Amino acid sequence: MLNRIVRYLACPHCGASLALGDDRALSCPAGHSFDIAKQGYVNLLPGATKLRADTKEMVEARDAFLSAGHYDPVMDALVDLARRTADPAVPGCIVDIGGGTGHYHAKIMDGFPDVEGLLLDISKYAVRRAAKAHPRIAAAVTDAWQTLPLQDSAAAVVINTFAPRNGPELHRVLQHRGVLLVVTPLPDHLQELIGTLGLLQVDEGKESRLAEQLAPHFSAVATERLTQTMALDHQALAHLVGMGPNAWHRDAQRDHEMIQRLPVPSQVTLSVRLSAYRLSA
Repeated sequence: MLNRIVRYLACPHCGASLALGDDRALSCPAGHSFDIAKQGYVNLLPGATKLRADTKEMVEARDAFLSAGHYDPVMDALVDLARRTADPAVPGCIVDIGGGTGHYHAKIMDGFPDVEGLLLDISKYAVRRAAKAHPRIAAAVTDAWQTLPLQDSAAAVVINTFAPRNGPELHRVLQHRGVLLVVTPLPDHLQELIGTLGLLQVDEGKESRLAEQLAPHFSAVATERLTQTMALDHQALAHLVGMGPNAWHRDAQRDHEMIQRLPVPSQVTLSVRLSAYRLSA
């Protein structure tokens, strides 16, 4: 897929166009070169990053949890939001920022059969899976808080699901008639597990910070809340704890013991907000 998506890419060092050579590497006229891994992805990190990348174990947990369908209501709502707000006639690719394994991205791509996709994530373990998530998705390692390795106005659609949002960069890479789709957790998300398992709680001010991040660059055109109850067994609970920021600096044996004491199934709240944005005038 990189040979079809390369026209949208930009060198993370100098911003020049990239080209795919015969040596399975992307390079720019200034001589910066980026090897394509055997798994099909490319590392476009310009240098050191402050972001913490998901580990192999975290990615495996996320893949298992999502593949089991527990977040399918989120995926279905996101696909529907894309269908209602994205214009297939707008040129550019569909970019997923912090897209992980490509679970959501792949489903959205099915609704846009003539468009290429590019998934960006800081974790090499995630992009290895994302590179195989869909025939029209290419994947690259990058830092969402740094300059994105994309040409100006390269994206017809940008997806941002439970991921960092760099407002100025999202504005730069989105087509003027494109759409930004954002999914964020609400304060009651996973509320039954916060005290029981000591999970991180969604900050009450998270939505206002999102608005502040995007307000100078974007205007909301659609927003909706999705709240449902998930019935999770012990394995699903372990995957849920192990797939996100809660997984860092936890005691696996202690988590296992606490999860084993929970009822089967455990009723857990899924609560998110889905929003669509366009560039501000």
